[in-house]
Amino acid sequence: MSYEIGDKIEGLSLPGIDGKQFSLDQVQGRRYMISFMRFAACPFCQLRIHQLISRWQELDENFTVIAVFDSSLENLQKHSVKHKAPFSILADASAVYYQKFSIQHSVMGALKAMFFRMPTLLYAMFVKGYLPSSIKGNMTTLPADILVDENGVIRAIYQGNDSADHLPFEQIKAFSMANI
Repeated sequence: MSYEIGDKIEGLSLPGIDGKQFSLDQVQGRRYMISFMRFAACPFCQLRIHQLISRWQELDENFTVIAVFDSSLENLQKHSVKHKAPFSILADASAVYYQKFSIQHSVMGALKAMFFRMPTLLYAMFVKGYLPSSIKGNMTTLPADILVDENGVIRAIYQGNDSADHLPFEQIKAFSMANI
């Protein structure tokens, strides 16, 4: 199965780093973004979580983020609990939702990010401390961001071209304010 713009999302349920089971019922009636990340220790992904938290106050109060990682819950907690995110961070250890949403994989995308985004990678690892100490998950997963309206309908899908390519924050902000 593959989701497309205009489809209604149903049935997403995964464990969160807070130890609770997340379900889409928790965001019913709200706009949100599902952000598919790579493995838990991915420096690019942890930096993205940090950036979303840093700019959280710019988003509408009725908007939230659901960050999904290709990781076991235990490994994800080890790498993400320190963020104290105001949104859900979930573990999809079996990549069930990565398959349902047809999240792409690319060796070239992983290499492209390591070469062309080297300053960002070095910043994430050596300034922010997001070292890839335990790579447990698929290294070739490309990130994807999906904007969903208050009725659970997909309004935008952004498939990253490399391991660090996400939907620009300004587009997320505009969607959160219902300006797109």
